Amino acid sequence: MTCAIIDYGSGNLHSAEKSFQRMRREAGGPEITVTSDPEAVLRAERIVLPGVGAFADCQAGLMAVPGMVEALRQRVESGTPFMGICVGMQLLATVGREFGDTPGLGWIPGAVTALQPSDPALKVPHMGWNELHIDRPHPIFDGVEPGEHAYFVHSYHVTPDDISHRLAHVNYGTKVTAAIGRDNIVGTQFHPEKSQRTGLRVIANFLNWAP
Repeated sequence: MTCAIIDYGSGNLHSAEKSFQRMRREAGGPEITVTSDPEAVLRAERIVLPGVGAFADCQAGLMAVPGMVEALRQRVESGTPFMGICVGMQLLATVGREFGDTPGLGWIPGAVTALQPSDPALKVPHMGWNELHIDRPHPIFDGVEPGEHAYFVHSYHVTPDDISHRLAHVNYGTKVTAAIGRDNIVGTQFHPEKSQRTGLRVIANFLNWAP
């Protein structure tokens, strides 16, 4: 059994791999592999899609790996647990509205829109620690207490069409989506690999999640 972290030229793969490897040792779960091989993805029991940067650049990078989107789609449709991180989460939406409209994977209907805090003193990008508010209980948040903090670096966030797909939010002059999910798919806008105890708990939960 393997958990495939997708390498498509975007994402902090080293820290993500290190955190996933640590939690596999501590909490169990499948072997961790970083791969750009669609065949390896088709064999994987879990999939993680990281992402850092602009939505369009990440989508272009993913599409540029021959067969990767098709392999991801096949595994997701077969029920394989899937986790998107930061822009990897945003790619789950229908469309990204950063520098024009770019189609996303469309697995969780909604749009990726610019942060617009009501307080002009709040800077964009939203960068640093913020308090998580859980909107809907989900296994990836097992053991995460209300009010725990996670680490964010972003200027855009997912606005889901169906509010029940929003698992958690933070307050930053408005409600900002912190996690989304449906069926066998989850995504976090925050970086679990940089969120210390809270993030490591989320990673461990994902590695042992049985949707």
